[in-house]
Amino acid sequence: MASVSLKHIYKKYPGGVTAVSDFNLEIKDKEFIVFVGPSGCGKTTTLRMVAGLEEITEGELFIGDQLVNDVAPKDRKIAMVFQNYALYPHMTVFENMAFGLKLSKTPKEEIKRRVEEAGRILDISHLLDRKPKALSGGQKQRVALGRAIVRQPKVFLLDEPLSNLDAKLRASMRTELTKLHDRVQTTFIYVTHDQVEAMTMATRIVVMKDGLIQQVDTPQNIYDNPVNLFVAGFIGTPQMNFINASLEKKGDDVYVNFEGNSIKLPAEKANNPDLQDYIGQEVIIGLRPEAIHDEPMHLASFADSTIDAYVDVTELMGAEIYLYLTVGETSLIARVNARSTSRAGDNIKVALDISRLHIFDKDTERCICH
Repeated sequence: MASVSLKHIYKKYPGGVTAVSDFNLEIKDKEFIVFVGPSGCGKTTTLRMVAGLEEITEGELFIGDQLVNDVAPKDRKIAMVFQNYALYPHMTVFENMAFGLKLSKTPKEEIKRRVEEAGRILDISHLLDRKPKALSGGQKQRVALGRAIVRQPKVFLLDEPLSNLDAKLRASMRTELTKLHDRVQTTFIYVTHDQVEAMTMATRIVVMKDGLIQQVDTPQNIYDNPVNLFVAGFIGTPQMNFINASLEKKGDDVYVNFEGNSIKLPAEKANNPDLQDYIGQEVIIGLRPEAIHDEPMHLASFADSTIDAYVDVTELMGAEIYLYLTVGETSLIARVNARSTSRAGDNIKVALDISRLHIFDKDTERCICH
């Protein structure tokens, strides 16, 4: 088992293209780290540098105590699971899983023991004699995982391994991967553009944009305390609502003004020293969809932060309803109880839970206060 340390890692391509810039991260032994971000943000490139499939332009990469910049991929004690499974079609499941061990001249009895043990862990023992063409997508993914497990690597690298699966199978495989991590007790580094995968599986999430780390933290902390506008908008489904607003001081109180509404901030936000320089300035305020309510009990509880809204569209999601609202020139999404009586075309009142408001600097997009 091993920790992974990335120190000032850069990846630069000919022509002046920088894919990854000054990447610094300490991954503890047995952590489940997820790199997440939009396409082209550098997450797969970073993973491939850890694997040794991409050369590091600058910086140092340690696996355990060993500097591995110039160590060949096969000698790094890592195993990589790819998006496309990469199974040999002419080999059985057993042969696919055993292939790497045969190349390293592992004794036959040891190969048999490891493959059968991996088969039990992944519940594919009954498939060991089949060829890949006789397997479903989920079964192929388990075989690819099994091929990695038998090598007993120090670090598992997984590059969008669930993206080819349907939604139901993807959800069940997320659970299986979390259980697998608990069983094998190895460091996992996982790349995805799907923030649901990141939120549900990670010990810590690394949010990336344009080759730069934006934030590293636990899933809940990233959700509750995003450091900037990008992280706030990327993590969460539906995404956070953003509203152009201004701050105004009246006596000892601070009010946020937008679309003809003026709402008093709670004392703990109003007294935040970082906010004082923004009085009289334009800011962006952020509010999660679940912090906007249309139920009578919430309208009574948040009477001081109730606004008028027009319902454009409603989406029934089963356990909840998404309300697509217009307030002046601003579009909002509210996530409300499935018993909501709000319908498209209605003019309604909605209550904002201001205690959950985020305030961002309009120019730097940095979060001023949560």
